[in-house]
Formats: sequence, structure tokens, C-alpha cells
Amino acid sequence: MRTGARTLLIAGSAVLLMLGGANVGHLSGKEKTPQISPDDPTLRLYNLLDSKFNGKLSDFILLADVANDPKNPGQPQQHILSVEYNKDRSFGKLIIHVRTVAQLTPEQLKTYTPKQIYDFAETDSGKFTKTDPGPFGRPGDVYVEPTAEGGAMGTVAVTPEVQAQYELFVTRYIQSALEKKAAEANGS
Repeated sequence: MRTGARTLLIAGSAVLLMLGGANVGHLSGKEKTPQISPDDPTLRLYNLLDSKFNGKLSDFILLADVANDPKNPGQPQQHILSVEYNKDRSFGKLIIHVRTVAQLTPEQLKTYTPKQIYDFAETDSGKFTKTDPGPFGRPGDVYVEPTAEGGAMGTVAVTPEVQAQYELFVTRYIQSALEKKAAEANGS
């Protein structure tokens, strides 16, 4: 009787170890990176930057959208972007600094360069840090904005609105401005 119980206990333990070991082995394996669509805005931007700008970009400043100030309805504000990229970074390959000023007049747009407007704004109203291609909000992506009026920057949850703003900046403003700059450099 003792031998039968001992054999049953050993056999049961062996089965549990095999099942538990199989699960531990499965869980400890490296996660597969999901397939990225060739139409992904970040992938397209990275490919452009790698092929036309040798994988590096700094001090690229441009005017972006005009949007209503959420704190002062009816007060339009202009976003100015500063874009940095370095394909050799393992974290934060793409960094987009966002600054905001009151909507610019046509005279101001003729008088001041985007760099002068960016410097005038003085502080960031948001910052996107993107590491790998794919939708914004994946591991390695960080969004920061002021935590209080005039306060220090802090990490903020990536909401659908943050994702939409990132995609708008990349597709409508950054990608098109860089394509234009690359074409001008090639004499096209």
C-alpha cells in the first residue's frame, strides 16, 4: 500500500512539474514583436529619416496646427514642433517637443522664423518620445506635459487623444515637411 501511494505521489508530482515547467518555459520566452504595417506613420517617418537624412535629425523646427486652447475656449493657439531623431538610440529614437503660442498673424508669420517663434514660446507644452515603430503608446513610448499650470513636466497616460495628436503631427506636418526638405536638397 505504501509503495502504491508513494508511486502515485511521485507520478502526480512529476506531472505537475512537467505542466508547471512547460508554463514557466512558455512564460519566460521572449515575446514576439507584433507585425508593423508598412503604412504605419512612424515606420514611414523612420524610413524617410534613415534614407534621406542618414538616420539623424536635430534642430528641425516647424509650425503645426492651430487649435482652440482648452483652457480658454475661443482662443486659438499655434503649435510649434521641434523634432530630433537618432536611429542609433535604443530608447527615444524620435523626440517631438511641442510648444504653444497664441495664433500668429500673417505679419508675424512673414517676420519671424519658426525657430524664433519656438524660442519665444520658451517652455514645452508637451513632449512625445517614441522608440519603435507602431502606434504611439507601445513600450518605450512616453508622453509628458506640465502637471499643473506653469508646473514641471510629468508623464501622462497615453489616451486616444494623445495618440491622435501624435499621428497628426507625424503624418500631416513632420513627414510632409521632411519630404519637401529632402526634395529641395536633391534639387527637385
